[in-house]
Amino acid sequence: MEKVLMKGNEAIAEAAVRGGCRFFAGYPITPQNEIPEYLSARLPEVGGTFIQSESEVSAINMISGASAAGCRAMTSSSSPGISLKQEGISYIACGQLPCVIINMVRGGPGLGTIYPGQADYFQAVKGGGHGDYKLLVYTPATVQEAVDITYKAFDMADKYRIPVLILGDGTIGQMMEPVALPEMKDPSTFPKKDWALTGRKDRPKNIVNTLDMNPDKLEAIPARLFDVYEQIRQNDVEYEEYMCDDAETVIVAYGIVSRVAKSAVNEMRARGEKVGLFRPITVSPYPDKAIAALAEKPCVKRFFVSELSKGQMVEDVRLAVNGRKPVEFYGRTGGHVINTEELIEAIEGGKR
Repeated sequence: MEKVLMKGNEAIAEAAVRGGCRFFAGYPITPQNEIPEYLSARLPEVGGTFIQSESEVSAINMISGASAAGCRAMTSSSSPGISLKQEGISYIACGQLPCVIINMVRGGPGLGTIYPGQADYFQAVKGGGHGDYKLLVYTPATVQEAVDITYKAFDMADKYRIPVLILGDGTIGQMMEPVALPEMKDPSTFPKKDWALTGRKDRPKNIVNTLDMNPDKLEAIPARLFDVYEQIRQNDVEYEEYMCDDAETVIVAYGIVSRVAKSAVNEMRARGEKVGLFRPITVSPYPDKAIAALAEKPCVKRFFVSELSKGQMVEDVRLAVNGRKPVEFYGRTGGHVINTEELIEAIEGGKR
């Protein structure tokens, strides 16, 4: 298949269009601005709608409305903007409305920096907004993987009637790599959404509502959401194991850090050190069973987690390992991206 050289953000935007996205609402913030910029020109070409909203709060509520009407809808932002969307995401989850949300994470807290970060992990996988719900969260490590994940995210959102969050980072969004773009999907071939608010004619009325003053009825809503989440856990958890068959040290990393970690594994293997990489692709649900299986292997002596944060995913690794083996951590913040030599020094005991 022919490949084209594209910036990560623009490739994600094109993949969304090819995946059936026909409505986008968003507000500018670095380092994801190329997504709305690209879609502002591209969506009208395929009969879609682009709206630059007056705020992130407006954008997420527009996504709610478009999704309720049956449209494949997407929004994107970066860390502070995603924070502003959290109430709307909670409503969308409660209403079982499918959509795709892109977060190109920047360093924080606060306004922080426009440079990359991974400190939005807790927000992404532990809920973010109020109430009992979880998202399906993907973490691409290459531009090609970001394209592939975005393309299928709309199918997954529709299948489970759940918001899907793609947790990227500033590096993935801004870097350029060759990508093979998928074929254009025809929205007319998508399964009919009988629940959508398309105008009542020859059917009972549909209602999307997130308020219920009856405790028994309200309790059924998170129960239903978590039943769906468990289906995803059983069927759609994704991860990559690299040179873990005989590894004594297993590095656990995602996104841009996993690419650095893979280079570290290659260099350390060349020196005879038995090191492997475990890379979660879905972080919600987390591939805890796979981590637990590695922890049971006699050859594995320890896990080493690295993130662009003070330590967030490391807590999920510790829960999965459950005390079977030591779990160590090294992270950077402030927009610093860990390099290969730095990570190797940390693994070998020079940094903590």
